[in-house]
Amino acid sequence: MGASVAISAVGSAAPSLRISAAAIGEAWGRSGGRSVSAVCAPDEDALTLAAAAAVDALAHADIDPSSVDGLWWGCCRPPFAEGPSHAVLAAAIGLASHAGGALLSGSPHSGIEALLGAADAVAAGSARTAMVVVSDALVPGLGSGFESRCGAGAAAVLLSADGGSASISARVTRTHPWLDRYRGDGEATTRDLYDARLFREEMFLPPVQEIADHLSALDVRAWSLPDPDGRLGRVVAQHVGAAIVSSADIYGALGDTGAAAAILGAIGAFDVAGPVAIVATGGGRTTGILVTVDTPVPGATTVATMIAADARDATYSDVLRARGQLKPAGEQIPMGVPPESALFARGADEMLQLLAGKCADCSTLNTPPSIHPTCIACGGSKLEPVGLARHGMVHTFVVNQTMPAPFVAPLPIAVIDLDDGARIMLQVVGDGADLAIGDEVDLVLRRYAHERGVPVYGYKSKKRAVERTSTHATRSEKLTPPQDRDGARNLESKAV
Repeated sequence: MGASVAISAVGSAAPSLRISAAAIGEAWGRSGGRSVSAVCAPDEDALTLAAAAAVDALAHADIDPSSVDGLWWGCCRPPFAEGPSHAVLAAAIGLASHAGGALLSGSPHSGIEALLGAADAVAAGSARTAMVVVSDALVPGLGSGFESRCGAGAAAVLLSADGGSASISARVTRTHPWLDRYRGDGEATTRDLYDARLFREEMFLPPVQEIADHLSALDVRAWSLPDPDGRLGRVVAQHVGAAIVSSADIYGALGDTGAAAAILGAIGAFDVAGPVAIVATGGGRTTGILVTVDTPVPGATTVATMIAADARDATYSDVLRARGQLKPAGEQIPMGVPPESALFARGADEMLQLLAGKCADCSTLNTPPSIHPTCIACGGSKLEPVGLARHGMVHTFVVNQTMPAPFVAPLPIAVIDLDDGARIMLQVVGDGADLAIGDEVDLVLRRYAHERGVPVYGYKSKKRAVERTSTHATRSEKLTPPQDRDGARNLESKAV
């Protein structure tokens, strides 16, 4: 008999830009509707959102990420078309190098596939603790109907064989070889529906309503239902008599988040005991599961706060630039070192895991360790790799008003005093207009560049806006004792 599978915590994340359908419609001289879409800023993407949601879930679970046995990630199209997407995410959230898991992609159905794949691994005993992350940041075709509904977001679910607050108690799936929204090989944008009526009457409603009918017999308290056009979700809800549709609020705030939609739409309802039904569809597959919540799941009550944090309105031209659909003219200045080079290969772990070299003799933290093979304080040669703290205060900063392409001015750079005594210099999220010496900041994963077709990731400092309710300590806070802030600290960093 397989092991029990419990949900021990959840996490969520959303990008920083928002645009209304009305603003998009105005740009094309037509009515746009009342919906809102979340859009990734230039330094955000599906991977950075996934990392933020995973870190949030780990904080609510109050566990060390190195104890997680595997990562299951669902994403319509991960950032590397063919490359280390899963490995980069696993390293960034601190999983051990031997952690297993899988990357599921290719359709919006991949999110529910990741959740069920992880649950099966825990039930089979091949993992005791599994991290499930679902994220997406699709790019719609210019002028298409999907443009006013396409969103971005991420959710994370931590599964455990050691007990938790909720469990997956039922599942049902139907498969039909239908083509709805899709993206061809080599295409950057997701195409809209070919025939909206055909999709509604033959591809969407019959399988989704069939799956929902199976789940409705189980006395469901709340529902997460797909809503590809802003109306069909209500049709399904009325069909099954759903009183609480938690996904409606997520669609209203973020738009259609693709592979993340079903789970992100459900986890906010994990704050109250009772059955929660989740229906996901896409790529010719429709799946429904029932999650039985026994006690409020840690992280569920903060979902609404997390997806609204730091959101700011964007113009249509801002959105096109952020998505790469509007590019600046003129010469671009490439990085001096290509992302495939030995420098990036040898420094990948320390950049993604934010490592320092801790001196065995004087405990000074040297960053980055690949540049400092000996201690900058005492000259000692025995350096142990440790994770840096992810929180600190601004020591000083500068805002660059002129930058060569592809960098965009204003570009703030700050010197940060971290909680563990280290001092590093990093870019700052945003334009630095509200930044001040002494501000609290968190270190967050961001996309620094898209160089030679390859995304390059590193850390930036972000002014703290949302207080964590968990007492969870980061890996570095558990492993690295605080230093005297008057001691020698390094002002260098690879990611500037």
